[in-house]
Amino acid sequence: MPLTHITLRTGKTEAYRQAIFDSLHQAMHTCFDVPADNQFATMTECDAAHFRYSASYLGVERSDDLVMIQITANNTRSVAQKKALYCQIVERLGHSPGIRPADVFINLVEVDRANWSLGHGQAQYA
Repeated sequence: MPLTHITLRTGKTEAYRQAIFDSLHQAMHTCFDVPADNQFATMTECDAAHFRYSASYLGVERSDDLVMIQITANNTRSVAQKKALYCQIVERLGHSPGIRPADVFINLVEVDRANWSLGHGQAQYA
């Protein structure tokens, strides 16, 4: 049950933003077996004064089209699954909405299954 937070600069179209949501979910469905109806994500748009990044950290040439993605998920996936997810996200976002691979920044935060309550004050996965 991933929870995804997406941050990008303001100025993109609604179709562009929805393509990010769709592409991310498709990648998580493929690589993490996330069910089709399990979609929990937020998107924050920032103006230039509230969006900072290193344009060339670790030799990656980023642009103002950078999209920062933070995924919180259960700590049940292998390193191979995580690497596959990163590749799928970059591939799918490259296809739709057309984001360059260098402009996709991903942070995966893993938590214990007991750290979720999906409603009613219950720990559904514990």
